[in-house]
Amino acid sequence: MVLASPHIPLTRRTLVDEEQLLDQLDLVRVHLPSVFQEAQAIVQQKKEIILQAEQHAERIVQAAQVRAAQILNEMDIIQLAELEAKQIRQQVQHEFEVQKEQNSAEIDQIRFQAQQELEQMRLAALAEADEIQKGADEYADHVLQNIEQQLNDMLRIISNGRQQLQQEPPPNHNFS
Repeated sequence: MVLASPHIPLTRRTLVDEEQLLDQLDLVRVHLPSVFQEAQAIVQQKKEIILQAEQHAERIVQAAQVRAAQILNEMDIIQLAELEAKQIRQQVQHEFEVQKEQNSAEIDQIRFQAQQELEQMRLAALAEADEIQKGADEYADHVLQNIEQQLNDMLRIISNGRQQLQQEPPPNHNFS
């Protein structure tokens, strides 16, 4: 309305129709409370939307914190499980090494005992073989001594027989 009204030259003044201006002001005054109410409603709606958004954001943050705590708890459980697994693995490895050393010591002890027993058996076998050899030699000597005695006896008999034959006159054999 001000822009459409005539302008007074060389001044900064404008001629405005008073009646028209008052009508417009009445319109503004009548509509202004409803516009303020709408503006207040919009502001209130904006506050509610912001409050809802903040509450929603708070719920998201709380849910994220709960999930982060769960993840940390799960991570702690995983780390604890890994630590326990590592300790169990080390314990089993240690027990294995101890058992391996014990088995190795037992095997060495058994091997040593077996070597000693084998040496004792070898010595016993050699002693027994010597005894058998000695017994066989004694038996052979006894048998040979008996044969020698028998041969000496036979030689004596043969010698005596020959001597007797040589001392006796030959018998006359008359075969007529």
